[in-house]
Amino acid sequence: MALDGNAIVYCEGFFGTTNGKTAHGLVRRTRRYDVLALVDSRHAGKDAGTVLDGKESGIRITATLADAVDTCKAMGKPAKYFVNGITPDGGAVSPETRKAVAKALDLGLNVDSGAHDFLSDDPALAKLAASKGLAIRDVRKTPPRSELHFFSGKIEEVKSLKVAMLGTDSASGKRTTAWILVEALEKAGFKAEMIGTGQTAWMQGARYGIILDSLINDFVSGEIEHAVWSAWKESKPDIIVIEGQGSLLNPAYPGGFEILAAGRPDVILMQDTPARKEYDGFPGYKMHDLKTQIKAVEFISQKPVIGIAVNHEDIPAKDIPKTVARISKSVALPACDPLTQGADILVDALRPYLKKR
Repeated sequence: MALDGNAIVYCEGFFGTTNGKTAHGLVRRTRRYDVLALVDSRHAGKDAGTVLDGKESGIRITATLADAVDTCKAMGKPAKYFVNGITPDGGAVSPETRKAVAKALDLGLNVDSGAHDFLSDDPALAKLAASKGLAIRDVRKTPPRSELHFFSGKIEEVKSLKVAMLGTDSASGKRTTAWILVEALEKAGFKAEMIGTGQTAWMQGARYGIILDSLINDFVSGEIEHAVWSAWKESKPDIIVIEGQGSLLNPAYPGGFEILAAGRPDVILMQDTPARKEYDGFPGYKMHDLKTQIKAVEFISQKPVIGIAVNHEDIPAKDIPKTVARISKSVALPACDPLTQGADILVDALRPYLKKR
């Protein structure tokens, strides 16, 4: 996929928090943009990758949007896009972000946003964009109903190995692990495609996918089926990795049911956040343990969970290996922390199923 252009990611006040996960994804990888700078005054002057993962990314964090624009120009790569990297609960756009969007348009930047509040529906912003010859793309805007698909059963035609990357909670790293897994599979010589199911995967350049949480419910299953079927029909990959959403048991984001029912995965990988005691954003709602979550997924899908990806959130670096080993032993499944250990263990867990195809 060709790059849409040089980009600045806006994440004022939220980089390094669960509400900045879109920005995190874009810092780690994107096949759609060349991300050059990120705005968050709390970390101004630092490298975004160093703040996020302790690894330099070459993406400079600036205090203001104007500083970011100047940074890009100084690199000889003028920015073309302003990307809203903030992902708050409910997908709302704050007054502060709306002001930043207006500033971005005034500075000559196109705007991409994955919020539920559609910026292109704001009369003032739409007028400003039109006057500048710029575009506002609201990624979560659904296609016309006439273009949506109802479940048909054509998923049964798909011959690729289908893997669902589900999780024990929302904002647990499922999408990041899915990308790392796809890259590890490609390195191992397999042809792999990822099915994105959220706005960030689209921004990262996933060739196939949907924005699950903005679709009309009647069409969710059909759109999942169509995305998986299209990936198989057009690309004929050895393996298709489906990004999960939320978790089966999160009270606000019970994603995963439609993915299991309509995506018809052959096997499942689970992403766990062992340091969390309560569901993301909901104090008082105790996390179900990993064994219970695995039982729930396997009962619903009648397919096996074959590996665990561990999110090292709030786990000291020195304790990551022993935490991964403990989890692996507790559920008798191979496990790894993809961000620090890579995904080769998960690739190995998939090999027997790939050989059968």
